[in-house]
This record gives sequence, structure tokens and C-alpha cells, in this order.
Amino acid sequence: MNVIDHVRDMAAAGLHSNVRIMSSLLLTMSNNNPELFSPSQKYQLLVYHADAIFHDKEYRNAACKYNMALQQKKVLSKTSKVRPSTGGTASSMQSQSLPSEIEVKYKIAECYTILKLDKDAIAVLDGIPSRQRTPKINMMLANLYRKAGQERSAVTSYKEVLRQCPLALDAIIGLLSLSVKGAEVASMTMDVIQSIPNLDWLSAWIKAYAFIHAGDNHRAINTICSLEKKSLLRDNVDLLVSLADVYFRAGDTKNSILKFEQAQMLDPYLIKGMDVYGYLMAREGHLEDVEVLGGRLFNISDQHAEPWVISGCHSFYSKRYSRALYLGAKAIQLNSNSVQALLLKGAALRNMGRVQEAIIHFREAMRLAPCRLDCYEGLIDCYLASNGIREAMGMANNIYKTLGANAQTLTILATVCLEDPVTQEKAKTLLDKALAQRPDYTKAVVKKAELLSREQKYEEGIALLRNALANQSDCVLHRMLGDFLVAVNDYQEAMDQYSIALSLDPNDQKSLEGMQKMEKEESPADATVELDGDDMEGSGEDGDLEGSDSEAAQWADQEQWFGMQ
Repeated sequence: MNVIDHVRDMAAAGLHSNVRIMSSLLLTMSNNNPELFSPSQKYQLLVYHADAIFHDKEYRNAACKYNMALQQKKVLSKTSKVRPSTGGTASSMQSQSLPSEIEVKYKIAECYTILKLDKDAIAVLDGIPSRQRTPKINMMLANLYRKAGQERSAVTSYKEVLRQCPLALDAIIGLLSLSVKGAEVASMTMDVIQSIPNLDWLSAWIKAYAFIHAGDNHRAINTICSLEKKSLLRDNVDLLVSLADVYFRAGDTKNSILKFEQAQMLDPYLIKGMDVYGYLMAREGHLEDVEVLGGRLFNISDQHAEPWVISGCHSFYSKRYSRALYLGAKAIQLNSNSVQALLLKGAALRNMGRVQEAIIHFREAMRLAPCRLDCYEGLIDCYLASNGIREAMGMANNIYKTLGANAQTLTILATVCLEDPVTQEKAKTLLDKALAQRPDYTKAVVKKAELLSREQKYEEGIALLRNALANQSDCVLHRMLGDFLVAVNDYQEAMDQYSIALSLDPNDQKSLEGMQKMEKEESPADATVELDGDDMEGSGEDGDLEGSDSEAAQWADQEQWFGMQ
């Protein structure tokens, strides 16, 4: 047993720090005396040394050392061709014991991927002949191709993964996300479904994800619910998270939160999907719960985007946009495919007046999740903020035609129509259609109430809001009902509605403003100074706002550190 064998055994035993020190010393010896080790031994040392560096997360250094190993392998190949083998069996055994050149190339690609050098990673993996590509190489290639927008190549690679591993479910999701028909994907798994017992659910699973990626949320929900009710798959966390996400996409916040909470109870260490859950909780005004959730996820792992997004949502809904921007950028650094991180950063940029930068982030979110309507809503809000009504109308019409006439698409189109006096009647018709489909859809109720307020149809607005609140309790709806009641001089109930709104979201500034305005009207002697809406908004939390400029400057500095300017 020689020294190289000892190094190999230490590597196999996971003694990476020991391998790094010993291999470094041996390589120095080899450089000073080239005759000390054979070409194959030096190749092995370089690979073991690179593996140890990779384990220490020094990826640029590791990639360099792996490339040196590949150069050494070329020298080894040349010498083995030049010198005929005198001991055929021994030479063959030595060749088989050498680290795989294919595995070394995979490791280089892995380093490049972590370093965000996707083009270099693709170039390395493309250099491996198709017949020599293992399933994990094809899977990495497929993900890289999809990220680069090379959809045809991505489909080919995903299919190759399924050909070798027909139960590779993430590859199946990849194919469905690239618009490959569910029936075609299912046909690639049919043999294994029929040959292995208790896999009859897989066809329905594929169908559910085909509906998700086709934007058919209603049928996706029904299919996942039927799967989740099966005794063998009941309480599966992945299914519950998927169901929660589809409820979210369908605009059903109540059921989405319910399913996320159910999944969280089953798996307290759950990270996947918690960014969406945190966003919903923040949007509903439960900022204390969001803060606790973010802290808990940071304790589980700070190397995932989700806890950063959750903390960013807390900052965003606390109106600390610079901090939200920094946290969103940090999340994107950890996972450039995080749709929720892109939406968070886009929303922060929009609210800070940096609309063109926000548009870039919303477009990237749309590319990654073409069936998520909140990506389009963010972009439309940017267009409206910059008076681009024509662009907003074009986008809204495109969504309506592509995803069909459902409550969400009708409401999005109506929202744009409300911005133009010429299309007010069309907006009313669209909102009526949306509410006919889903009377409890909050966004449609809010927009219809806004329209009725403009038309001063206060009694009709009160009836609409009371009807919507019969089966749900929502801060915005209670606050709007309070506004309508003030308009008809029903001050006592208006005060009650503002109080309910603030109990649901203590940070709702508009409800607080409504109460303060009523109190001033009731006791004019106390109101020595009349404040407009902007002044009142700034008077809500004096302590926080005193430090807001310095805090914004602090986070702006960190934005520059992370290259966000």
C-alpha cells in the first residue's frame, strides 16, 4: 500500500482537511521531483486535492485544480499510447481505480454553476459525449439549458434523464414546465407504473402538475385533493405545499394559508414554499408572525432564499423599502430562480420610484413562472405608475386571451380599464363577470367598490362589501366599508369597521387615518392643525420614521456592496 492509497482512503473516509494538507505536500514534492510519482498517481493527487478544496467551498480554486487534473489526465493518456503496456492486467486495474474523468468534468461544471458561470458550465458538460453522460449530468444540463432559454435542448436532456430513470419526478416537472404534453410525459413512465405495485397514483400526479403548468388551477386543485385524500398519500408534505401554492395562484388566500400551516405542522423544518406563505401572512398584516417565521427559518438554514424573502416581506409591509430591496437581492444571490425574491425586489424598486429596474425583475419572474398572475400584475402596476396605459392594456389583454376569462384575469383587465375614463363602463362589465364567477374574490370586490365610490353609489357599495364580508374577514374590505359608512354619515358603525380592520392589521395606515379623521370631526376644538393624507401617513410612527433616512442610507450602502445599483 503506497502513500496515494492512504490519501484515497482518507478521502473515502471523509477526512477532507487531512487530505488537503497531505495532497498539497505530496504535490509540492512531485513538482520538485517529477520522477517521484507516476502520471497516474499525480492525476489522483490532483483530483483528491480538488475534492478537498471543493468541500471547503472554495469553488474557483477547486475548478482550477480540477482543470489541472484534466490536463494531467491528457498527459497520462498520451504516455499510455506511446508506451505499450508490459503488464496488461495490472495496467487495466490501475486505469479502473483512477478517478473518473467524467466525474471530474461534472465537478468543474458544479463549481461554475455555484459561481454563476452558467455558460462555462454548459461548455464543460457539452464536451462530454452524449453516450457517456450520466443521469445527473443530463439533469444539470437540462436545468442549465432551461435557465439559458434553450428550451429544445432542455427538453432533450430531461427526456434522457427519464429514459434512464423513469421515476425522476423533478425531470417530469421540468418537462411539464416547458409545455411538453402531460400525456407524452406519462407515456415515458408507463412501463414502470405497470410493473411496480402501488404506483397507480403517479399518472394522476403527472396530470396534476400538467394542469399547474398549463395554468388550469381549478383542475389542478381537484386532482391534488383527490391524490391527497388517498390513504397512502395522505399528509404528504410535498403535495400539501403544491396544493397551497395552487390555491395561492388561484387567489384563494384562506385555503393557501391553511394548507401551508398544515404542511408546516407535519414538517417543522420545511423550507420549500415558506416564502409564499410568509408573503401571504405579511400581506394579511400578520407581521409579528412573519418575523417569527423568518427567524425560525434562518435557524434552519440561511443558505436558502426563503428566509431572506420572508424577512424582506416583513420589511416591505413595514414600508422599509431599502431594507426589503437588500434582502430580496440577497435571496436572488442564493437562488436566481426564486420567483418570490424577484417579485419582492421588483416591488421594492417600484415603491422607491425605480420603475425601469422594477420592470426588469418582473419580466424575469414572468419568464420563470409564466402562469403566475402576480408576476403580470407587478409589471402592469409598473406600467401604470409610469403612465404606460397602452402597454398595461396590451399586457392585460394578452393575459386574458392566453389564460382565459376567469375571475383573476377579468379583474386584471378591469383594473387597467379603470385607469382610462373612456373604458369605465367596460371595467364595470368585467368586474361584474368576475364577481359572478367568484363573489368572494377580494380583488374584484375592492375594484368594484372603488368604481362605486367614484360614482358616489355609496349604498350599493355598502351592500357589495357587506355581502363579501359575510363569509370572510379582510382588513381592506372592513376599511372600505368604513369609508362608505362615513360617506352616508353612519359614523358609529364606520368607527367599528375601522377598529375591526386595525385588529386584523394593526399597521394599516389608511384605517388609522380614517379613525383619526373622524375623531377630529367629532372634537374640532382638539384639531388645531389640519393634516392632508401624506402628512398623516408620516405621523403614524414617529419613532420609526425619525431613523428612516439613516436606515435607508445604511441599506443603500449594502445594496452597492451586493452590486444592486
